[in-house]
Amino acid sequence: MKEPNYFIPDRSFSVFGFDIYYYAVCIVCGIILATIVCTVLFKRRNIPTDWVIDLLLCILPLGIIGARTFYCLTDPGTSITEWFSKFREGGLSIIGGVCGGALGVVLFCLIHKINFLRVADCLMPCVILAQAVGRWGNFMNQEVYGPVVSDPALQWFPFSVFIESRGEWHYAFFFYESVLDLIIFALLFTLMWKFVKKPHGLATAGYFFGYGLVRSVMEPLRDSQFILGSEVAVSQLFAMGMAVAGILLFVAVLYFNRRKYGSAFGAVTGEPLAILPKYYTQEQRKKMEQERKKKLAAAQGAEKAEGGAMNERKTQDGSEK
Repeated sequence: MKEPNYFIPDRSFSVFGFDIYYYAVCIVCGIILATIVCTVLFKRRNIPTDWVIDLLLCILPLGIIGARTFYCLTDPGTSITEWFSKFREGGLSIIGGVCGGALGVVLFCLIHKINFLRVADCLMPCVILAQAVGRWGNFMNQEVYGPVVSDPALQWFPFSVFIESRGEWHYAFFFYESVLDLIIFALLFTLMWKFVKKPHGLATAGYFFGYGLVRSVMEPLRDSQFILGSEVAVSQLFAMGMAVAGILLFVAVLYFNRRKYGSAFGAVTGEPLAILPKYYTQEQRKKMEQERKKKLAAAQGAEKAEGGAMNERKTQDGSEK
């Protein structure tokens, strides 16, 4: 068995006596990158960038609650009563986080009266990017790995990872998933950036299918302690459901867009989806209303002045006669 060809970091570092876990640092870095990308896509899709903060306030709390609750309910070694007590020891489910975050998106769309799929399409590339970065937290915690790698020729990082607690090399599934997530991110971001005429919902469908497929394939290959569900692999069933839902949503979006506009992408006449309607913040709408009133008042003033001048000319003409 080979010695590790890389430095194995500690799980945490201390700041003023308080332990900060690298797992949390990875998650925070993923959220920051996702926020930046979401701001870029909001601007590209004619949505106020100020709303990104509102979106985060809606999805982050519900996403964390969903991720922790799903894990506690499906992990045989964790009780729901340990929701708070062992929170810092780890135990978050990405699938549960997606479910909770989806409720946050619904709340955001109700508040701002905006199309759900339009917002979700901007968000999905950011979510998969955050997941790709967050997976490195599993490297720090030495978790989410695959079977034992017995061949010394394959015992090198990042193909495999050395697990100190077992003294063995295992397939680095966290790394594989991180790379696949980055590929999905690149495809979804390109779709959102390049194809302005696309109907709302395609990026969302692509995320559900892509990530669901990745998890469906890799889930049963993980070490058994990282498969959620005691008798039934709940996380794998959810992943398969996500993949199927992505296919159904993709077909439904193209079908209904064709029925409504005569074409699966864009429209036969006018291309209403080629130029996305622009949304405005409350402050922007207020300024626009003030400008409209100023223009209206100026037009009315000019009209009155012109009417007064005409009356004056008529009076002068009558006097001359």
